[in-house]
Amino acid sequence: MATEALKIEHIDAFYGDSHVLHGVSLSLKEGQVLALLGRNGAGKTTCISSIMGLVAPRNGTISLFGETISGLPPETISRTGVGLVPQGRRIFPSLTVKENLVIARQRESNDPKSWNLERIFNLFPRLEERQQQLAGSLSGGEQQMLALGRALMGNPRVLLLDEPSEGLAPLIVAEVGRTIALLKQEGQSIILVEQNSNLALSLADDVMILNTGRVVFSGPASEVIGNDALITQHLGIFHGH
Repeated sequence: MATEALKIEHIDAFYGDSHVLHGVSLSLKEGQVLALLGRNGAGKTTCISSIMGLVAPRNGTISLFGETISGLPPETISRTGVGLVPQGRRIFPSLTVKENLVIARQRESNDPKSWNLERIFNLFPRLEERQQQLAGSLSGGEQQMLALGRALMGNPRVLLLDEPSEGLAPLIVAEVGRTIALLKQEGQSIILVEQNSNLALSLADDVMILNTGRVVFSGPASEVIGNDALITQHLGIFHGH
């Protein structure tokens, strides 16, 4: 049995009085990619925010490799090993590329697979070329690479990617996809929130679909691929062949 990297059990989340997540449960297996799909406003980002402790769930529990993290402050959750690449990238525009990366370094480890500047620059040669440039002057694709690199510098045990392909040109989207595939090959456990369902389904082992804050599908990606009725009903898009 694969180890559970992250488990959410029956969480409810609210923004003020509005009830956004209704009894949501999910399980991410170690070394796998779980795609979290749904229309805009379905509750995907709230789900990510709950895992990070940015929105405290009212009920239910969230655990990382068997240890409860729900109720902890975001910085503690981050130190415990959850990395976030937020929607909209949110890098520090007035710092250089290198400073953005160094500031995110959390724990030095002797593990040769541990992430450091050298490994990040191997993964993203363009960031190495631009390491002295201000992050705000990078293209959208380069900023996305920087946001990914920054999250990896914390050596996360679970990586949360919130809309990594949003607003990027198709060539760059393909590059983001290749990077995620590479991380998965290395055994990184990933939750991927993505509007681009073709990209998500090409990378995911398992899929969870949210609709108005409720889980309407949870299962292997193979059950979603080609299931046009399910995709049309819950994602509002139709992929012809």
